[in-house]
Amino acid sequence: MTTATTGTDPGPTEQFRAARDFLLRNADDYATAYEGFAWPRPERFNWALDWFDAIADGNGKTALHIVEEDGREGLFTFDALRRRSNRVANWLRGQGVGAGDRILLMLGNQVELWEIMLAAMKLRAVVIPATPLLGPADLRDRVDRGRARHVIVRPEDVEKFAEVPGDYTRIVVGSGGAPAEGWTAYEEADVASVTFEPDGVTLAQDPLLLYFTSGTTARPKLVEHTHVSYPVGHLATMFWIGLRPGDVHLNISSPGWAKHAWSNFFAPWNAEATVFLYNYTRFDAGRLMEVMERAGVTSFCAPPTVWRMLIQADLTQLATPPRAVVAAGEPLNPEVIEQVRRAWGVTIRDGFGQTETAVQVSNSPGQELKSGSMGRPSPGYKVELLDPVTGEPGAREGEISLDLSARPVGLMAGYHGDPEKTAEAMAGGYYRTGDIGSRDDDGYLTYVGRADDVFKASDYKISPFELESALLEHEAVAEAAVVPAPDELRLAVPKAYVVLAEGYEPGPDTAKLLFEHSRGVLAPYKRVRRLEFAELPKTVSGKIRRIELRERTAQGSAAEYREEDFR
Repeated sequence: MTTATTGTDPGPTEQFRAARDFLLRNADDYATAYEGFAWPRPERFNWALDWFDAIADGNGKTALHIVEEDGREGLFTFDALRRRSNRVANWLRGQGVGAGDRILLMLGNQVELWEIMLAAMKLRAVVIPATPLLGPADLRDRVDRGRARHVIVRPEDVEKFAEVPGDYTRIVVGSGGAPAEGWTAYEEADVASVTFEPDGVTLAQDPLLLYFTSGTTARPKLVEHTHVSYPVGHLATMFWIGLRPGDVHLNISSPGWAKHAWSNFFAPWNAEATVFLYNYTRFDAGRLMEVMERAGVTSFCAPPTVWRMLIQADLTQLATPPRAVVAAGEPLNPEVIEQVRRAWGVTIRDGFGQTETAVQVSNSPGQELKSGSMGRPSPGYKVELLDPVTGEPGAREGEISLDLSARPVGLMAGYHGDPEKTAEAMAGGYYRTGDIGSRDDDGYLTYVGRADDVFKASDYKISPFELESALLEHEAVAEAAVVPAPDELRLAVPKAYVVLAEGYEPGPDTAKLLFEHSRGVLAPYKRVRRLEFAELPKTVSGKIRRIELRERTAQGSAAEYREEDFR
């Protein structure tokens, strides 16, 4: 084992279990959970060895259940993954992977992803998760800035690395034992020993993960997480989702992004729940609900994009809805929440977090829900709103920030290789998220928008999220994004880019309909003044690239409709 228990002091496994069990006991009692929770802060901790293996040894319950689009299924027990990850760790060690080595891991939702994550953790290697959607240019950046010494990919991604220079080990998963020249077949791990012995202790602050952010406004930042910041930090995520031992949890997220680790790895296994995946190439709401029913999904997390597509279908197809449903990635509009509540009888609970953290603010089970609010601070998080002018805490509206005097375990170590950006984010004793929120008298926080996205029109501050939520109340709107458009009189006015729901066609009649809706539900200074029907540019993780929309708007467009044209 990585650590030893001396005297009566609890070891890392016992510390972790005690904190977890406290949150499970108080899953529906936010006040008690928030006031009584204390982060476990072991000096030495290896989640794969000290937690996963501890709960997996001899455990025949299903840890991972994957359903393919063609109906094929794979079910893997906790003990099978413990044994398999031992083999993989031993084999990777033989390939030269050692403590501190960087592994670029680019796989789909396949069992090998979970095997390698556990194995790398046991070896104290550092994983750089990457989505298979990345092309050679992005991969060059990740290999270079991440200083990757090993690359593990699918056969269909091998060719991309012909354009990625570097002296790194090349491993291919699923080549059938016949890899391309210069690549080693992962299948060789099948014959490695099932008994694993670590070659050293794991310090809690040793690096574990390097995440490239989605880059919605600038070059992706490189976020460094440790052996505690995500593994232990996601106790808060487990609490927010409402996960329990034995649950079957489905989270729709692409491998390579932080939310995949949040809800497809750490949070469910912290709770000793089953991770369930449905691999589809094209989203089909009806088929998804059919698979959820058959698998007995009890908790479900999806990004707002998926929720907005789901409500276009007949949600009553799912006869047994999940007990717990949550959304993350971007704020979820109230109209979507209401439609799901009417169909399933359960309420989607928002959560707010970042690649840099676990969930900071959430509507956890048992809390009174307020429409539009993302809830209250998670257990273990002291959230402040910093005044935009003075930078002082206690503002009614300001930048969502974390008090570092009570530094949460679930906060990143920093931006890897960028001490200046780290210092900027942690200035003045607060970690600054770059997001603006407001707080009411009961301590509930409401998301206003990214600091870069909030703008002024006629000296009134405009929250794009509020206007987008209003547009989504209309049945014609499937997705919307609002940005400022230059205006001689008002300096800027709100412009909406709209993706229409099925059955509606772009044109002046639909534009008139939406302008009338805007006038009916929004105050005059907030009204949408310009409108364009267009697909929304997104990052590979599915987040809207508003910077592209702002640039497009500044250039002008002949496809734009103006409110004054319909008076």
